[in-house]
This record gives sequence, C-alpha cells and structure tokens, in this order.
Amino acid sequence: MEYLLAHDLGTSGNKATLFSSDGKLIDSVTYHYSVSYTNGTWAEQDPEDWWRAVVETTRTLMEKVEKGSIAAVSFSGQMMGCVCVDETGAPLRKAIIWADMRAVEQQKEIAERISERDFYRITGHRLSPSYGGQKFMWVKKHEPEVYKKTYKLLNAKDYVIFKLTGAFVTEYTDASSTCLLNLDQLAWSDTLLEAMGIDRAKMPELHRSTDIAGHITEEAAALVGLLPGTPVVCGGGDGVCSAIGTGCIDEGVAHSSMGTSSWISITSKKAIYDEEQRTFNWAHIVPGYVLPTGTMQSGGGAYAWYVDNFCGEEAALAKARGTSVYTILEESLRKSPPGSNGLLFLPYLMGERSPRWNPDARAGFVGIGMEHRRSDFLRAIEEGVAMNLNIVLDIFRNHGQTIRDMVVVGGGAKSGVWQQILADVYGVRLQIPTLLDEATSMGAAITAGVGIGLFEDFRAADRFLEIRHSVEPIGENRELYRKLQPVFDAAYNGLLPVYEGLKAFAE
Repeated sequence: MEYLLAHDLGTSGNKATLFSSDGKLIDSVTYHYSVSYTNGTWAEQDPEDWWRAVVETTRTLMEKVEKGSIAAVSFSGQMMGCVCVDETGAPLRKAIIWADMRAVEQQKEIAERISERDFYRITGHRLSPSYGGQKFMWVKKHEPEVYKKTYKLLNAKDYVIFKLTGAFVTEYTDASSTCLLNLDQLAWSDTLLEAMGIDRAKMPELHRSTDIAGHITEEAAALVGLLPGTPVVCGGGDGVCSAIGTGCIDEGVAHSSMGTSSWISITSKKAIYDEEQRTFNWAHIVPGYVLPTGTMQSGGGAYAWYVDNFCGEEAALAKARGTSVYTILEESLRKSPPGSNGLLFLPYLMGERSPRWNPDARAGFVGIGMEHRRSDFLRAIEEGVAMNLNIVLDIFRNHGQTIRDMVVVGGGAKSGVWQQILADVYGVRLQIPTLLDEATSMGAAITAGVGIGLFEDFRAADRFLEIRHSVEPIGENRELYRKLQPVFDAAYNGLLPVYEGLKAFAE
C-alpha cells in the first residue's frame, strides 16, 4: 500500500494527515504554534515554527508506516502572507500573515497608480491591505534593508517546501494571493509589479499545483524521517485545497467552510467580476478553472464567541454529562422556530470582508423583545451567518451560475440545526461529509496523487469524499427566509451611520 502525506499549515498550527492511496484516513496529528499580535493590526509568525511543526508531525506519523511507502508529500497552507528569505532560504524577519492589515498606506499608493477596477480585473481581487504584495511594499518602505536582502517572496507552504527540497517555488493559487499575478494569464504581472514597485527577480518560480517542486534532500530526510528523493508536490492555498477535498471540481458544485471565518466557493471556467467587487477569485488547483469566493470574517467564530461568553451554564452541564457544550445547545436551538421569533443577528464581530467589505461594521442583535429566550439568540446567530453568506451565493447566481449541490465542512457543519438553516436559506441541497475537519489536507493529498500520476485526474476525490447524509431545503422555511433576507440587509444599511459614529469610541 502506498500513502500520501499532507500538511495543512494553518494559523494556529500544522495538521499533518496520512491517507492511503485508496482514500482512507490513516491518522492525523496537530502541532500548535503562536501568532504575535501587535500594534492593533499587525499579525506575525516565526517561519521556523512552521518548519518545526512539519518535522515533529511527520516523525510522529511515520511511526505508523514504513518510510518507503510514502508516495509523495504535499501541502495546503495559509495564504496572503509575506515571507522574506535570503539566498540561503533563511527568513530575514518574521512572516507577515494573512490577518495583518498594516499595509493601508500601500493600498492607497496602488490606487494612485492603477484604477481599482483595473486592479480587480487583473488580479481577481479588490484592492485591500490583506494581500502579500501590499505587505511586501510595506517591508520595502519601512525595512529597506530587509527588502534589499530578500532573494524571494514566499508564502507559508513555499517556505517549508524550500526546507524540504531547496527549491524556491510557488504555485498559482498562492501566487494569486499576492495580488501580483495576472489571473487570466497565470503569470507575474508587469503592470502590478510596476504599480507596487516590486522587483520581478524577487518573485519565485511559478508552477502548477500538481507540479513536483523537488525531492526531499538528504539533510531534510534525516530530520523528518522520510526517504531522500521522496517527491514533494507543490499543493495549494488552504481555501483552494478545501475545494478539492470537498469535490468542488466541476461547475455547478459549490462548497462552504463553516470554520472560524466562513466562505462559499464555486468552481467556474471564468472568473466572476462583481460590479461592486463584493466577491473575489482564486486561481484553482484544477487546470482551466478559477474559484470565485466570498469569505466572511466571523462565521463559525460568531457562534463560538456567543457560546464562550454567554453559555457558562450549558458548559457546566456539558462537563457534568461528559459531552460537548455544542451538543447541549443543539437541544436549545430546536426550541426556537425559523426566524428566531423575529430576532436578527448581524455577524460583524471583526468588521467584514465579503460581501460588505466594511472594517467598521459591528455585530448586533436587532429586534430584541421581552419574549426572546436563549434559544432565539442562538438560532439568530446561525441564521445571520447563513443570510450573510447567502448574499455571496446570490452574486454567483446573478452571474449565471446554477448551483446543484453544496458540500459543507468545518466545525459549524456539525450542528444539525445549522445544516437545515443553511439548506433553507440557500435553497439548495446540502451534502455533509463524514470527515468535516480534513477537507483541506485531503485536497492536498489528492493534489499530490495527481501530481505523481498515482491518480489520473481530480475525480479521484470521489474515493476520498464520503457523504454521510444530505439535507434538503424545506419549502415553507425557504419562503420565510426569502422574506427575511431584505430585512436583514436593511438592518445592516440602517446601522451604517452608527458604525461610523462608534469608531471614535472604539479607538
């Protein structure tokens, strides 16, 4: 039996997963590391922590199988970062990660050199301080010696690939998260490089996600416990790998991740350019396709926030019963009807990315009355997240996309009530996999298998993806949410002056 080793380099840790070539999960292990949050909007990590995590988790998993049975290694990883390394591959500073928003000044500079519409059309993304290229601009201005010594600009998984193989590479999905890639041409854009003042020579070599980046060196093999010469396949950014792991490889199939942040993606042959730039487009791992996406800041995280802060009684009960607090809360959720007895929740705990793109937006319950109980607040949160994501889905529909099915993964997908709410709000059939937390690493493993020829194409996802059950929308609930959606939107729009007024007090 041959095995595929996949690493998912996330924000809080690396999850290493071992799959057999017939799609079975053998084992997984997670190594946690920290994020340094400073100056209000800065977020950094030490790239060496990523490497240590890969070394330790690989060695742990290799206790399960013979090292010679590993057919390939691949990665998914956090995107939109800035890892500056010298010619030896040594980091010149801590990595600036996706959550960092310091490059506001650089965003304004770009807008003076290229129109926001042209930027969106070239990159597939709206102009924002979130992306890697803007962060590299910040380094150039504020740390010129670091910029000067930078040999290549990398992302998280690219750095670990270098440590394993000695190759300085990236692939199209992560390249699109720098906003320096021409999405249509899949090439570094001279227009964007000039607008950002970045030297093309500092950009890594571009590859497909399925390309073999290199082979594990003698030195790396001794550290991780693998055989020298084991192929390392490029892999992809975490959100795009998740699409592969949920079988989102054909038009008409959507996928949604209900993690801390939550998103909806679809596979399309053409990028979707929304006139209001509410959604964005990643390069897809599957050749010839793109992945239109809308990501909200606080999806599953909004529900977790409420539980952590206001459900102490249920947490104590869960501990006494030896179960999860979320299991206890499912009982409570079922006591509230669709519409939460007229209670709305606006899920903007961390401002908002897609679809609102408003960093000043704030969360709130609207319509609270004496009649409302805990169960209504819980259900209103789940409904608010669903209606916010439904705006993204409607954008895709309005651009001619027909959504047949949606595969839903992530922690939020474990709630049966939330599953039904999502089906009812979206008006589509939901497919719920057996494995809800492995989609990202599964996508990396499938990409590795295609890359080395173990699988003929990405339809191999069928052998990995096992659907536990489906959830059909309930007609009367669907109609209720169709009427509630404009009320939800009106609540957000009506509070815009309030958000503006609250800024002074937040500072």
